[in-house]
Amino acid sequence: MQIKNQQVLQKELREGIVKKPVRSKAGVTVLTVVLKPRKCDHGVCLYCPGGDDVPQSYTNKSPAIMRALALNYDVEKQVNARMKVLKEMNHPLDKIEVIILGGTFMQYDIEYQEYVIKTTYDLLNGDYAYASRGTENIKKSKNLEEAKKLNEKSKHRVVALCIENRPDNCSEGEIKRMLSYGCTRVELGVQILDDEIYKKINRGHTVKDVVDATQRLKDAGFKVGYHIMPGLPFSNPKKDLRLFKKVFSDEDFKPDQIKIYPCQVIKGSALEKNWKKIGYKPYDKNQTRDVLEEMIKLIPEYCRVMRVMREIPPEKLVAGSDDIGLRSQVEKKLREDNSDVKEIRMREVGFNLPRVARLEIDRVNYKASGGSEIFLQVIDKDRILFGLLRLRLTNDKAIVRELHVYGQALDLGESFKGAHPTLLRPRHGSEPTSTIAQHRGLGKRLMLEAEKISRENGFKKIAVISGVGVREYYKKLGYKKEGEYMVKKLEKSL
Repeated sequence: MQIKNQQVLQKELREGIVKKPVRSKAGVTVLTVVLKPRKCDHGVCLYCPGGDDVPQSYTNKSPAIMRALALNYDVEKQVNARMKVLKEMNHPLDKIEVIILGGTFMQYDIEYQEYVIKTTYDLLNGDYAYASRGTENIKKSKNLEEAKKLNEKSKHRVVALCIENRPDNCSEGEIKRMLSYGCTRVELGVQILDDEIYKKINRGHTVKDVVDATQRLKDAGFKVGYHIMPGLPFSNPKKDLRLFKKVFSDEDFKPDQIKIYPCQVIKGSALEKNWKKIGYKPYDKNQTRDVLEEMIKLIPEYCRVMRVMREIPPEKLVAGSDDIGLRSQVEKKLREDNSDVKEIRMREVGFNLPRVARLEIDRVNYKASGGSEIFLQVIDKDRILFGLLRLRLTNDKAIVRELHVYGQALDLGESFKGAHPTLLRPRHGSEPTSTIAQHRGLGKRLMLEAEKISRENGFKKIAVISGVGVREYYKKLGYKKEGEYMVKKLEKSL
């Protein structure tokens, strides 16, 4: 069996077959680093399993945690192991999105935070050209700044870096540290916008903390994600949907992406001991599916659903739906019903088969967290999404919070062989430009549009929160590094 598997692997390597393409279909290859276990400062939430040998909000049977646990949470070993596997699966390794998983990152000792980030950069500054070689050419840097500088031209560039955090750990000082790490995205454990429920489940923060954190993060340029948990004790489907509507109708919130994790009774949690005593009834499969379907219908086109359902193994589940395939079932039904779904993931070109057609830049304006948001999206006539840009305008700043071109991730300089050509419709009457997915000028066109909008609104310069590994790209567009941002002076329009 082992010989056969190796033969299959070698054939796939020769033919360039990407195994599990969903891992890089959105345009980047994801690398997860799991933090060593640590108790949260506020204690333990009612629903949290809180194990001693794993990060507090996870179980020792979750796939990512099992991998990290087997390596004793050693950061170097985790990065090595994942990069080798990704290489064997034929995923391109030049554009890496690093996700720091496992707990409230900003509550760890600063020395440990810097160790995790610097070590990850150091490992990616090595050479994973061959899966069997590992990191023979690892580049140990003197400090974090040197590691980041090296990564700007590394073979494996960090184009995005995400951390999990709590709303009450987003002070101005903490945000400056996040920026110094090269972080571009922050996921907040919001769960539900209700102070009374927060107290009853021992969440340890308030709705105001969510409001303040969201604005500070957006003002600094971060892309903001919320973790939402329908079915919590003391809630119900009607309340869940009402408060979920508030997430997108109230200007204090409006995240860029969400993860929806329906509440489950997990072994080891305080909820396991008390759920019958407090009369708690978790949503069954049908209730969960119905709530998920209604939630997805409510999500605006500027927001992406990153994940639905936690990967809780059956042996760890006491009560609640254990069907991790609910998302695909819900999406299938929504498509069959021709529902008007606007959220990003269901419209991405990587998950759809676009016709040969012209593309155009569509603009969505909305107010959020004390600023004006301009969401630019490259779409075809069926509103299939090829690329997007998030521009935020405040009283004193124009900042691009995200630039992303969708489609199967490609190595730097690689063309998309065999792809159907599509055409980008210019805004000023010139000939259409042939383009598909990545590396065909969509990002540049979106940036030019963002610069034009910023100039028209009276701004003399524009900033971009950039992953360390994307700085070279912005330099080619005329941007220069200022602090942790890439910045360009805007010339007066003729």
